[in-house]
Amino acid sequence: MAEPSAGVSVEQAPRGRLPKSAPGPWVLALRGLRRDRTALAFGLLLALLCSAAVAAPLYADQVAHTTPSANHITDRTSIDGRPTDVVSLGGIPIGPTWQREFFLGADENGRDLMVRLLYGARTSLLIGAAAILLTLLIAIPLALAAGYFRGRTDALISRLLDLIWSFPALLLGAMLGTAISLRGAQIGPFTIEGGTKLIPILVIGLVYVPYVARPLRGQVLALREQRFVEAARACGMGPVRVMASELLPHLWTSVLVLSTLLLANAVVLETGLSFLGAGVQPPEPSFGTLIAAGVETVGLSPHLLLVPSVALVLVVLALSGLAEGLRRAIDPHRTLGADLMRGR
Repeated sequence: MAEPSAGVSVEQAPRGRLPKSAPGPWVLALRGLRRDRTALAFGLLLALLCSAAVAAPLYADQVAHTTPSANHITDRTSIDGRPTDVVSLGGIPIGPTWQREFFLGADENGRDLMVRLLYGARTSLLIGAAAILLTLLIAIPLALAAGYFRGRTDALISRLLDLIWSFPALLLGAMLGTAISLRGAQIGPFTIEGGTKLIPILVIGLVYVPYVARPLRGQVLALREQRFVEAARACGMGPVRVMASELLPHLWTSVLVLSTLLLANAVVLETGLSFLGAGVQPPEPSFGTLIAAGVETVGLSPHLLLVPSVALVLVVLALSGLAEGLRRAIDPHRTLGADLMRGR
């Protein structure tokens, strides 16, 4: 048998492709959310509601031709070609006209209810989002410190969180909001005067700190014993660097779920505080102030109570539905203590 010549090389087997790396938690969560049609529907509803709230000044200026504080108590509008008083001689405001002006009617002072509703939704959503941001800024460092250092640090932080968590959110928020509204607050070089929107932001932000810090603390306790944390400490990393570079990246998916769940609660709490007079103060529109004004005139003008109540239900329903979809995608095994987010 003839041997192969020296100049001919033996053919090698084709090299296989490198295996693809496993998708990360964000990719898996996005895939799960895209398959959840219910969550996508709620997300679309939330996007429409937020877009309408953001466009409140545009609607007021270009469509309704008024402002949320402009009174039209002596004005008249045309409905089906007939001149109609915005507020009758008996003090009863006009109901929904389904036209450009006074689309959802007017209040007892002749102010356009649709314009005030859009501005009120923007106020409530802004306060809720700012409050949750404040909650995260306080809760995440506390959870990292308690879970990483353990011992006395964990005991001190946990007892403080238990103290805040032992009070119902609405009761604690009403007490803090009333006290700050009456006397103001001095936080270092900053002074908060009564009647500002910073009061409900500060109150809600503080009230919900345990609802974020407690679940995250449990995750940090579990992550602390993992090998990658031990390897980081063996490389000479200090506690702050370990918490920031090794532990914190593993908490972001949990933070997303918790903050979305709490945003719906924050909007409801802001409504309750403003309804009780411990949040946004009239005539500034918000869901709470609009509902409080509607309760006083529900017998004569039921639309003043019905319209903001329905709007609040839609906003909370959209937020809750989207939050549940995120939880199913990111936390299918319910390890984040979702019952805490509902105040149980």
